[in-house]
Amino acid sequence: MPDIVIAFFALGLLAGLVKSDLKVPQSIYDTLSILLMLVLGLKGGMALHGKFEVGMMVELLSVAALGAVLPLACYPILRKWVGLGLDDAASIAAHYGSVSAGTFAVVLTLVERSGLPVNPQTTLHLVMLELPAIVVMLWYHRRSCGQAGGGGILREALTSRGVLLLGGGVLIGYAYGPIGLASLTPVLLDGFKTMLALFLLEMGLCTAKVCSPLPWKHWRLMVFAVAMPFALAWVGIAAALALRLPAGSAVVLAALTASASYIAAPAAIRAAIPNANIGLAMLAALGITFPVNVLIGLPIYQHWVQLLY
Repeated sequence: MPDIVIAFFALGLLAGLVKSDLKVPQSIYDTLSILLMLVLGLKGGMALHGKFEVGMMVELLSVAALGAVLPLACYPILRKWVGLGLDDAASIAAHYGSVSAGTFAVVLTLVERSGLPVNPQTTLHLVMLELPAIVVMLWYHRRSCGQAGGGGILREALTSRGVLLLGGGVLIGYAYGPIGLASLTPVLLDGFKTMLALFLLEMGLCTAKVCSPLPWKHWRLMVFAVAMPFALAWVGIAAALALRLPAGSAVVLAALTASASYIAAPAAIRAAIPNANIGLAMLAALGITFPVNVLIGLPIYQHWVQLLY
């Protein structure tokens, strides 16, 4: 049986498809997304407590370089095969170079349930992939359009809600450790799976909304959104093998490279590329790639990794 949290995503998807009046209030969704990103950061920081080594920087910088390469690899496919214009190709490449915090939360639950070993710095992979992907793709778009550089893009990416919560959570978790955070553990850490289940319920509702009805005229983009996660997962697995990561970290990295952002990237794209169609990006990233990963992809990526390891 899939993990119980997946059932909540399926419930939300079904409710949306049958036009139910079920909905998660916006304030609740905002609270859940804040708590999830903060708890993910705290968990990573606590795992790093007393264990940080300079050698970890090689791994983190390598993951950051991977984040810069992924959108540049997606861009020509979106331009030449999918047939998108400059703005939309750059927008969707940034979404696919960036990563999904929701997918990360689900895959972390999956590997913990499976008992696979995970490096303590694996939580930092989320930030190390997300930032370079957005900054590099927006810089490339400005260069392609003959516009000036992007100091503002870097600042906006670094001060985004997700980066601040994840980064701040890691620092707090690292500084205080399990003992210092013991008073918060029952509420935040022990309640993580409940928060994730409710978050995925809302993601199911959102997925149904952006996919109903499916815009068949964009069938090439939809094929891209279905097929690309499996190709990008192999990039993550290859990187994990090269970096000699343990099996659990390899599954997480595969899931991250296979995912697409639907929180951080849309906010950055709206500000930097106002002519891009965010609806297309949400259709691909949230409407197709997210459910493909959560419902089908993650067990497959885990199987691939276990075969290789």
